[in-house]
Amino acid sequence: MAVLFAVLFLVVQSVWLPTLAQIPPPTKPEAVEQRKLTPEEMMARRFPQPVRVGDLIGLPVLDDQDSTIGYIREVVRTPAGKIQLVVPYGHWFGWIRAGGPFDWNRRPVGVPIETVAILGRQVDALDMSREEFDKAPTYEAGRNSALGPDEIIKIALGRR
Repeated sequence: MAVLFAVLFLVVQSVWLPTLAQIPPPTKPEAVEQRKLTPEEMMARRFPQPVRVGDLIGLPVLDDQDSTIGYIREVVRTPAGKIQLVVPYGHWFGWIRAGGPFDWNRRPVGVPIETVAILGRQVDALDMSREEFDKAPTYEAGRNSALGPDEIIKIALGRR
């Protein structure tokens, strides 16, 4: 009886193992082309939370090196319904608050809310690099409507 089971096992193994060897291995996740997520989808993955607009005014916006890009001056809604943070931006000396004699080399930039995350008492520009700030168009106040300090918007949460 044991010999019969051993023969049966060898027969099944000789048929099954060559078939298994012909199946290609599963592809690695890096090899599979990933669909690029939209900024809205990226924000949704960061657990957006409600925040008062007035609490955002004056917060520093930091780049990926934790250098201050500028300070939030205003929060606006575009004609398309998107929220933007208006940040006076100059390539140098972002850590100096806007206004006074140091405001001469700055221009306001509208930063989409989907590209940032709040982290304590600062806002991190996660999906907008300094080069993108340099290339960003200058903010035009006439086309957008400013949000009041008591309005509630959602902003993504950051983590370290």
